[in-house]
Amino acid sequence: MEALLRALRPLSQPPTAPGWNHAQMNDLLGDVPRTPAAVLIGLRGEASPRMIFTVRTDHLSSHAGQVAFPGGRTDPDDGNALTTALRESEEEIGLQRGLVMPLGYLDCFETISGFCITPVVARIADEAQFQPAPDEVAEVFEVPLAFFLEPGNLRRYVMDYRGRRREMVEFQHDGHRIWGATAAMLQNLLQRMEHA
Repeated sequence: MEALLRALRPLSQPPTAPGWNHAQMNDLLGDVPRTPAAVLIGLRGEASPRMIFTVRTDHLSSHAGQVAFPGGRTDPDDGNALTTALRESEEEIGLQRGLVMPLGYLDCFETISGFCITPVVARIADEAQFQPAPDEVAEVFEVPLAFFLEPGNLRRYVMDYRGRRREMVEFQHDGHRIWGATAAMLQNLLQRMEHA
């Protein structure tokens, strides 16, 4: 956990756009404004931390059935990424804000759907109970942080998108495929931990 804490951007210095993958996204999307968003990368358990994920419901218009961190688009009233991540986590999985202790940030990440996401890393109290919003979240599950720290669990592959090759990463854990933006943010965490 110490290496993770050292890898984070401090709460007093939140990251700003553009995302670390801006050049790649500009190549695919053009130089158009990205919509601000935030996710909560929640960890609970002191001795063997576990990371919290959601599975989006199958009927959603975007990213249906995918594994994700709780989070979403920044509302005008939010003020900052931390507020967005806490509000969205409360709405999506019933996570009470008082049971969340923010630790820091990862680098901003731009998505193919036109968002610029700020990942907020936080400790979640062991007593927190999750109540998934049935219209958005099909399941909440946890994965040990140690699983992501094992190099053999990171799978690299190439995907064609609009005639361009994109290098991607994914993780497979207990029947769940963690890929796309979620896997890319995890990769950013791992890279930051290596250099912390």
